[in-house]
Amino acid sequence: MVEQTLVLIKPDGLSKSLTGNVLTRLSETKLEIVASRIVEVSKELAEQHYAMLKDKPFFPDLIKYLMGGFHKKKVMALVYYGDDAIAKIRKICGATNPEEADPVSIRGAYGRITTKGVYENVIHASTNPEEAEREIKLWFAPDEIIMDLYPVKTVKGTFEKKIWV
Repeated sequence: MVEQTLVLIKPDGLSKSLTGNVLTRLSETKLEIVASRIVEVSKELAEQHYAMLKDKPFFPDLIKYLMGGFHKKKVMALVYYGDDAIAKIRKICGATNPEEADPVSIRGAYGRITTKGVYENVIHASTNPEEAEREIKLWFAPDEIIMDLYPVKTVKGTFEKKIWV
C-alpha cells in the first residue's frame, strides 16, 4: 500500500552530525522524499506533536528535548512516500527505547538514555497512517510538499496559498 510518513531527525542527531548517516540508512527503503525542512521547534509545536503523552511524568523533559534544550535547537523534518513507507521506516529506526533496539538500527546504533531517563533516540517516525497524517499536517503546509498527499483547497485573497482541508 502506498503511504506517507513523517520522519524527524531530532536535535541529538543533528548535534552529533548524524544527519548523513541517518539519511543514508533511510535511503535503503527506496522511498521518495517529498518534503524536507529544518525547523526550530517551538514549545507549542513540541506539545502538539507529543500531545498523546501530556499526562506522562517525562513530558516536560520530552518537550525540552524536542525543542533542543539539551542539544542544538533544530530538527530536520522529512516526509517519505511509497509502498509500505511506515513499516519500512520504522524497521530501520528500531525500537523507541535505544537499549531495546536492534544494534544495527538507527536507534540501536546512535541512541541513548540520559541519566534523567530521557530517550535520546535520534529519530522519530510515525506509527500508523492516522498519526502520519496528523503529524505531516502539523509539521508541513501543503505547499511545502511536492505532491498533494491529502485533500487541499486554495484560499484566495490578496495572496494565494494552499491550506489543509
